[in-house]
Amino acid sequence: MKKSISVVIPNYNGSNLLKENLSYVFLALKSSGIDDYEIIVADDASTDDSISFLQNNYPKIIVVQNKTNQGFSGNTNSGIYKATKDLILILNSDVQLQENYFIPLLKYFDDDKTFGVMGRIISMSNDKIQDGAKFPSYSFAKIISTKNYLVEKRNSLYSFFLSGANALIDREKLLQLGGFNELFNPYYGEDVDLGISAWRAGYKLYYEHNAICRHPNSATIQKESSKKVKLISKRNKLILHYLHLQNFELFIFFLITIFKINLKLFLLDFTYLKAFFSFLKMRREIKERKINNSKIWKLNLHQVKSFIIDNIKNDVVIKF
Repeated sequence: MKKSISVVIPNYNGSNLLKENLSYVFLALKSSGIDDYEIIVADDASTDDSISFLQNNYPKIIVVQNKTNQGFSGNTNSGIYKATKDLILILNSDVQLQENYFIPLLKYFDDDKTFGVMGRIISMSNDKIQDGAKFPSYSFAKIISTKNYLVEKRNSLYSFFLSGANALIDREKLLQLGGFNELFNPYYGEDVDLGISAWRAGYKLYYEHNAICRHPNSATIQKESSKKVKLISKRNKLILHYLHLQNFELFIFFLITIFKINLKLFLLDFTYLKAFFSFLKMRREIKERKINNSKIWKLNLHQVKSFIIDNIKNDVVIKF
């Protein structure tokens, strides 16, 4: 059965990226035979000419204008809530979809258990792979979200989560999970949390090697100060672990965290402490989110990891 697609592009002062990359979106849709689609640009209170450019050059594109800066999750969710099609492609404005991009992806949604699928992300300048399938690097009291993997002679793999740069997701299932968790605003970790939550709800996430897009290094985050990025990253790591670890494992995680904080203080690095206090200020909201999510969760992290690993235990796995 043919699927309709809403392409949701979060934008913040990305006029130049929209000018450069929107044509690739239309090409990918047309070459994939997608006739029923809509393109939504969620604008995060841009101060450049993004809005006027879209209105003058792409009047059929739906523009959601946020009056204040919402961060990645909040801004992207405003586009998700506006979407009306079967599937939603979450697409970074700096990504260039290649021809026929959607063709190898649509078959996954014949399975009602599919939450979403991502394609291969390669460099702008060459074919070096930036993102493959996400490896479940989880051990006791520790979730690592930076490992990708590929398997020789296999194009379809399970993925621990979907990159926020090019995730094609079932709209109803995405709404069931509440979209991206806005506790992770302004950025970092929201795609990991969404993927883990989807697995725990009993859905499946995939990586498809034959769907290709190009992507530079993140230009938006590079503009931020390194101290701010580090603080947000550490805080969101605390949020992620609080949401998905349980009982004694969670207790051990925080013991390790307190030890790290004291070690960093000894080295006159106050970032960990600031991140911890920032986390504590949000603890009530984080706890409420965990309670609400637990109502639909069916699996724990151990079960999710085992499911993915069992699928590749006899294969040659390449991690990067």
